[in-house]
Amino acid sequence: MSAAQRTALAGIRVAELGEGAGLAYAGKLFADLGAEVCKLEPEGGDPLRRLPPLVEVAPDRQESGWFAWLNTNKRGLTATPERIAAILAASDVLLDGRPVAEQLDPATGHAALRAAHPNLHIVSLSWFGLSGPYRDYAATDSTMRALAGLVKNTGPVAHPALMPEYQGFAPQGLNAFIAACAALWSGSAGRMFEISAQDANTVITEYQAVITFSPGPPEQRRGINRWHPTFPMGCYECREGWLGITVLTPDQWRNWCDLIGRRDIAEEPRYLTSPQRLEAAEELEAIYMPILKTRTAREWFEEGLRRRIPLVEVPSMAQLLAEPVHQGRGAFGTVTIGDATFQAPVIPQHLNETPPAASGTAPLAGADNARPLPEPRPRAASPAASGLPLAGLRIVDMAMGWAGPLTTRQMADLGAEVIKIEGRAYPDWWRGHDYSAQSIKDWVYETRLNFNALNRNKHGITLDLTRPDGADLARKLVMTADAVVENYSQGVLPKLGLDYPALVKLKPDLVMVTMPAYAAGTAWAETRAYGSTLEQGSGLPSITGAEGWPPTMNHVAGGDPNGGFNAGAALIAALLHKQRTGRGQLIDLSQVECMFPLAASGIIAQSYTGKAPKRWGNRHPLFVPHGVFRCRGADAWTVIAITTDDAFRRLCKVIGRPDLSDDPRLATAEGRRTDEDRIEQAITNWTETQEPDEAMAILQHAGIAAGVARGFNEMITGETHLLARGFWQEVDRPILGKHWQPTPAFRENAKPYPIRFPAPTLGQYTRDVLTRILDLPESELNRLEAERIIGEAPIPTSERAPRSSAKLRAALKT
Repeated sequence: MSAAQRTALAGIRVAELGEGAGLAYAGKLFADLGAEVCKLEPEGGDPLRRLPPLVEVAPDRQESGWFAWLNTNKRGLTATPERIAAILAASDVLLDGRPVAEQLDPATGHAALRAAHPNLHIVSLSWFGLSGPYRDYAATDSTMRALAGLVKNTGPVAHPALMPEYQGFAPQGLNAFIAACAALWSGSAGRMFEISAQDANTVITEYQAVITFSPGPPEQRRGINRWHPTFPMGCYECREGWLGITVLTPDQWRNWCDLIGRRDIAEEPRYLTSPQRLEAAEELEAIYMPILKTRTAREWFEEGLRRRIPLVEVPSMAQLLAEPVHQGRGAFGTVTIGDATFQAPVIPQHLNETPPAASGTAPLAGADNARPLPEPRPRAASPAASGLPLAGLRIVDMAMGWAGPLTTRQMADLGAEVIKIEGRAYPDWWRGHDYSAQSIKDWVYETRLNFNALNRNKHGITLDLTRPDGADLARKLVMTADAVVENYSQGVLPKLGLDYPALVKLKPDLVMVTMPAYAAGTAWAETRAYGSTLEQGSGLPSITGAEGWPPTMNHVAGGDPNGGFNAGAALIAALLHKQRTGRGQLIDLSQVECMFPLAASGIIAQSYTGKAPKRWGNRHPLFVPHGVFRCRGADAWTVIAITTDDAFRRLCKVIGRPDLSDDPRLATAEGRRTDEDRIEQAITNWTETQEPDEAMAILQHAGIAAGVARGFNEMITGETHLLARGFWQEVDRPILGKHWQPTPAFRENAKPYPIRFPAPTLGQYTRDVLTRILDLPESELNRLEAERIIGEAPIPTSERAPRSSAKLRAALKT
């Protein structure tokens, strides 16, 4: 087998220029999947080299272990004009993380680079994009995430809570990677993409933003591990360890009550729905929290597996690293930088035939300066870029919920033809669960805004996959497609003859993504999970929040969008490999492993030191002061991060406290750490006199990283920068009418991709697809509809055959 067949992206050359964690992660995805990546750092090295956790790379010299993990398997060079010119002349892709002013500079920016290298694909990465009022804002991970709506509704009722600093890089890096691979797949001359960290992270918020903006529940911070609309949900102490719980459906509630020995409350009218239970949270917790302490978390988890309840053990970093299920899967590999070695997550893009590198070495600053520079690559003239990059690609979408449909939405937004298969007796569960005759008459299943946001630009059809004719039509569609994406529960598709071993016999070059919570073939493969379960099982809650807090969740279902981003990256990498080699493959994507990169700093610290990492709460291991500060108004907050000693002096001037600036004990971050409470109170005394947007504007004018903690209901109509950049697009759709849709996280040539058509009504494109692609005659379509195999309306619950319902009930996964 050739090198190109052994690694997914062998032969591709990538230049990584500038700094930033999202930039580094995009480059890491390329490098660990086999591409040749040259990292061009500023003189003195990337500032990320000093971000904790630190490891000893040489006697008396420490560098960031997290930086090392982000930069495995790359060449490291100091950026000079000569090196930059030589590397770009030899590269297929430029990942550009330079300051925005440099990217826009007429002499050295994108216009000049495109003129000099017409076939080079350029992906710009920045905090807020190349346009708009925040374009030149100072930022950190926390201030950016505050402006993406990811801070205000997390934490205790009294004040918002920040996640660890190492979060926002992943959505940005994954979307940059997807855009770059799509450009390569297109085969055109150089394309120009722009990935704003705020745009990419707002995708995680869009679900809550659209449902809060519509007539629905009032927005409020409900406390640690409490999120609308699900209850019970959270991390609870057991006799030993912590248990992650997510109970949503009526069946799950009854099974949960049976598990804890309280059948008497299962049919209590006040507890029948999840929102009702959330309102009675303290009452219910008083019932089951003492019961949970009678068993270990592992015992509860194993019982949940047997009863198909979404329960999971919430591991510490030590438990996560030692877990045999993850060790057997190869979820962690060895990272080396200088004299230091430690364990860290392997990227989760588990392409079965061309897996990512399990281990890697990161370069010290300028390590490859003495190596010969690559020769310019001879290139034939490529056709000019026109149309969408993935035009001509066809994907069969058998996914439901959030993660899988987000995967295929990314491909559809980039131009792929996505055929979404639903059943009349079991539509996508994000349409809702009520299929009574009255609900169907009222079109309730067509009005869910979260479903509509996830399924735009797709052709939706209905097929009853439990019937031979329906499954056969699905197989015939797969034979015409390039890829399949599915997130059914383990065991469902094999029974229907629609799993990878069955389909690859019909389509030998098929790429297929399967998205279990835990990987197929592991002891936990049957785990029932939601996005919340994935976060709980990743160990991320154990390093979030302050010391003494319970493991603290960061999102109602954070594993879902994260799984969708990662599956999209895996899919486009496999499709690019298929285009170059003719070989398809299965992608067995463990969604809990997709969360491990977000906990990478804690995993690295645990592995290298043997000790649990410190939980910083709203403070920061490097930046002092750093936190969420109350402003004037109800529940109004701004995140402020002081990244340098000079920034602290400027802050003191802004808040009118020259005494703090003049105090020599506070001249350094180490000194300020000893008096952090007093400094934070001084900042609060000032911010409480300011509206949050006023505070942000004043601080940003002084060059200080600050961001308003936006609420969900502000994201659509009150987030100034997103509005200025046209992030929200108004779309009209039958039945639902006009509604807001978020722009894709990638922009081409500085423009957001337009939403070409709204999400399909149930079965809207069935006849078109089956006629256009499979050439079915009208008489056959009429027969299929008469037999309820296809159609444009759901089958009421009261009329569903028990056989069909039982087979597909297990499809609810994440």
